[in-house]
Amino acid sequence: MLALLQQFFIAAFILLAPLHAFAQGDIIGQQQQAIEKVDEAIDALADVVASEAVDDAALVDARLELEKLSRDLLESGVKFRPRLSEINDRLDQLGPARGEGEPPEPEVVVQERQRLLDEKATINAMIGEAETLSVRIGRLVDDVAQKRRELFTNALSRRFDISAAFGPEVAEEFSSDIKRLYGTVSSWLNYVTQVKLRAALLAAGASLLCALALLIGGRRYFGDFITPDIDVEEPSYLARLTVALSSTLLPSAALALFLSLTYFLFHAFGVLPDEIAQLLRALFIVIATVFFVYRLTSAALAPRMPSWRLLPIECGASSRLCWLVAAMAGVTAFDYFMGRVYSVIGSQLSLTVATSLGATVAVGVLLILIGMVRPFPPKEEGEKPRPWPVSFRLLIFLVGIATILAALFGYIGFARFLSQQVVVTGAILATMYIGFLTSGAIGGEGAFARSRTGRLMAERLGLDEGVMDQLGLVAALGINILVVLIGAPMILLQWGFHLADLTTWTYGIANEIRIGSISFSIIGILTGIVVLVLGYFITRWFQAWLDGSVMARSRMDTGVRNSIRTAIGYVGVAIAALIGISAAGIDLSNLALVAGALSLGIGFGLQNIVSNFVSGLILLVERPFKAGDWIVAGAVSGTVKKISVRATEIETFQRQTVILPNSELINAAVGNWTHKNSLGRLEIPVGVAYGSDVRRVHGILMDIARSHPLVLKNPEPFVHFANFGDSSLDFEVRVYLADILRQLEVQNDIRFAIVEAFDKEGIEIPFPQRDLHLRSGFAAASDLQAKSPEQQVPDEKGEG
Repeated sequence: MLALLQQFFIAAFILLAPLHAFAQGDIIGQQQQAIEKVDEAIDALADVVASEAVDDAALVDARLELEKLSRDLLESGVKFRPRLSEINDRLDQLGPARGEGEPPEPEVVVQERQRLLDEKATINAMIGEAETLSVRIGRLVDDVAQKRRELFTNALSRRFDISAAFGPEVAEEFSSDIKRLYGTVSSWLNYVTQVKLRAALLAAGASLLCALALLIGGRRYFGDFITPDIDVEEPSYLARLTVALSSTLLPSAALALFLSLTYFLFHAFGVLPDEIAQLLRALFIVIATVFFVYRLTSAALAPRMPSWRLLPIECGASSRLCWLVAAMAGVTAFDYFMGRVYSVIGSQLSLTVATSLGATVAVGVLLILIGMVRPFPPKEEGEKPRPWPVSFRLLIFLVGIATILAALFGYIGFARFLSQQVVVTGAILATMYIGFLTSGAIGGEGAFARSRTGRLMAERLGLDEGVMDQLGLVAALGINILVVLIGAPMILLQWGFHLADLTTWTYGIANEIRIGSISFSIIGILTGIVVLVLGYFITRWFQAWLDGSVMARSRMDTGVRNSIRTAIGYVGVAIAALIGISAAGIDLSNLALVAGALSLGIGFGLQNIVSNFVSGLILLVERPFKAGDWIVAGAVSGTVKKISVRATEIETFQRQTVILPNSELINAAVGNWTHKNSLGRLEIPVGVAYGSDVRRVHGILMDIARSHPLVLKNPEPFVHFANFGDSSLDFEVRVYLADILRQLEVQNDIRFAIVEAFDKEGIEIPFPQRDLHLRSGFAAASDLQAKSPEQQVPDEKGEG
């Protein structure tokens, strides 16, 4: 019967298989076409890379396209995995082919097995082809990198004949090119005024409004950090750094926003033809760069406000340095812009060489002049101002002389590269340095709390100095990270890298970092951290809601509420940690080695910690005491404030906090005055003099105990005649209190009442008395002889 059922299901499976195979065959055909298109695209890109006329921008585009093709191949391989898994499962169901001597299989089974094997072979062949193409793409990417390095090296090491730059035809070419430029710009302006005037005005107006909104809004909310206060004679170094950084970045950001948005809207509205777009982009870059360098120099050197100057230099030197740096930035910007102009209008190479030669030599001379400035005030009156430090001065002279010599020897590309890096990279590094100094100043002890922002936060949020100091450290760390994330890419862009390179690196680093056989993702790690933080705050919110809204209404005991809240906190954080680890892409099975090492560590060095942890869990579950209980553990007596998994916090009646490990509370005897309830008995000893009416004393004490409002009627008070003491008749008043924590109050009241009642009744409360009788030695000997032998008491030696 079972064999017939098996044959039935196999037959049904085989009959339905062609329908499913038809649907899967469509996927195979689609992926085959995709792989063929990738192969054709790789051939085209290989021709581009092998071309001799290719430039750096085209190579960057080719690399991006190759990386996209690589991802497409990876997706194609991934799409085959479900089908391969399904084919393997169906082959396992059909089983291996029967050998010789075994009964023959049905023909449909043989055909189905062969069809599956053929399909599996086809898919494996396509996957192999995709892998081959991936290897080819990797080689082409390496070729692109090698060719880009060669282009960069050739651009810097190429030598030009500068003699052509001094010929009379250079001036004629320059005049002719200026006329052509004027004609190009004039025709564009006529086109804009006649056809695109409304679009151009709308784009410029919208860009201006956005820039003004940023500038005005920034000055409104951060005006104290942008405009220095001239009334402050000695501002703090943090205030000077903040003003220098803010007064540079905000106006520069507003100008950059205006220029970039104007260019984008002009391009979107069809206002810019290709030639004008290149010229306008170069002009906007030049304007933004020169403005940024000027603002940074003015903010750091502050020629008109010596108290806000970052460097202790003289006013005259400050002004000269500002002009020299501005001139150097202007010359470099002019060279860059004219290079773009010559490229757009197709000028002669000699004109480009002449312009770059003059600009680079001028930059070198300006650098030498900066090195010759004596900025620092003299140590004593009558002496000359002090120069720059020797190392800095030598570095400036070397760069300036190297720029001039490179230009004069015909290495114009290297000279232009040096001059541009001195201006642009120098400005970026100076800004980063100010940012790092600001971070260090904010992270100083108490610095953030003394700043304007810190004082404002402390007033509005009610934060103490410790929290403000921690916030200062966080702010300092955030500033450092921000400076690196912004400054480092800008420097790389200046040194020949393209935005596509940075995007590719960022994508690769963010998605996968491989160290040996271990791989992790920064995005995954950040995602895991975000999930963990969100889970932590959600757990804390749920704890507060459950404790304040649910358990508080149920009139649940405080200790039970604390145990439930603590348990939910640990469970929630554990779940958030597991979800965060999974979101980070970390395979928990890879942590087996870590778990083994942790177990070894527990066996040797973490025994006490684990013992306390387990003891804490036992305390939370069994609840021998709870938060708010009055316990006595050895020499410690006080109120339980908090029970955690490692230790219990106890506050003594002297307001001393004692952190007691949980293992001591489990392994030793602990007394709990308020375990089930706060009912407790109080004993007050009192003594009266011999000869007192003990019945009367007993009655007075009973009346005092019964009359106190905090003493329970049931169990009723009891007065115990305890002992015949050396100096008194000892009684003990025993009363029961509903709240044993109020025992001191009851003791005081009863003792005051006893003193007043005894004084009224004339009953004496005695104190210990000793009578000391002194005799001379002769009298003592006479008395001893007068006694009979039976009356003599032997001494310690047994003698009479």
